[in-house]
Amino acid sequence: MMDRTDRHFRYFMRQITQRTLLYTEMVTSSAILHGDRERLLAFSPEEKPLALQVGGDNPKDLAICAQIAADLGYDEINLNVGCPSDRVQNGNFGACLMAQPERVADCVAAMMHASSIPVSVKHRIGIDDRDRYEDMVEFVQTVAAAGCERFTVHARKAWLQGLSPKENRDIPPLRYADVHRLKREFPHLFIEINGGFTNLAQVQEQLRSVDAVMIGRAAYDQPYLFAQSDRLIYGEETTPPTPQEVAEAMLPYIDFWTAQGLKLHKITRHMLQLFAGQPGSRIWKRHLTENSCLTGAGSEVVREALALVSKGATARMLAEVSHSGSD
Repeated sequence: MMDRTDRHFRYFMRQITQRTLLYTEMVTSSAILHGDRERLLAFSPEEKPLALQVGGDNPKDLAICAQIAADLGYDEINLNVGCPSDRVQNGNFGACLMAQPERVADCVAAMMHASSIPVSVKHRIGIDDRDRYEDMVEFVQTVAAAGCERFTVHARKAWLQGLSPKENRDIPPLRYADVHRLKREFPHLFIEINGGFTNLAQVQEQLRSVDAVMIGRAAYDQPYLFAQSDRLIYGEETTPPTPQEVAEAMLPYIDFWTAQGLKLHKITRHMLQLFAGQPGSRIWKRHLTENSCLTGAGSEVVREALALVSKGATARMLAEVSHSGSD
């Protein structure tokens, strides 16, 4: 997710779940080849397992990107064939490439030849009027013939004209059954489903029909929902951290980066939803928002916010005791 899943968000998420595969923001092949590679691709070892998501349509360029990804230690490289934005279309990559399955196959083949790490493709169930199940099968078969074995399918079609990227995430109806059918008919492929999932109960239900589930926006809006994922999805016998423990685990990381000159809000903006749906969420977000942008702000801002959440919890508990005592 652009402007969301940067290295600081991924490190934050890794304090919540150890096993879930994390993805970078989509990075264009031209940016990787000609931009600030350290800023775009660097990550902390703690973020792994980690997939680099790239956008592009030039097999030679993407092959170099795959080699770079492997050299840097990424666990997977994912080719985005699902983004419908105008900017992406103008670069002839993203969802518009679903109309060019042979081109995608050439890109995948080049990436696989250049790298030892797995190459996966994220795509839609269709685009515009090419949205029949048979159209998706043609795309998957063509790309699979080039060696791709893992497909992440956003279970909505994309309208390349007339809808914004946000509208393309909400307006086209979800067609989970098409993705389930794809897995049934191609059991040798690893099929991951994406689109509209907001809790782990939904994930567990989907895993009866597919191999994996990708959660996008809900991961940012409700990051703590992943606290149970290592136990419920991966079978780990671990005790999930509390939100307070997650925040405390971030303090040394914050100290390190602010000492390097990074503004605190570059990290805490990703932590605002840690208490989403829980008591104390409002005061947590307000304190971080109001104080993280101040000159010289550091981890003490997070400590103060935690203290306010704790104080509020104590006050609520005392109020409940007082109320019950009056009955």
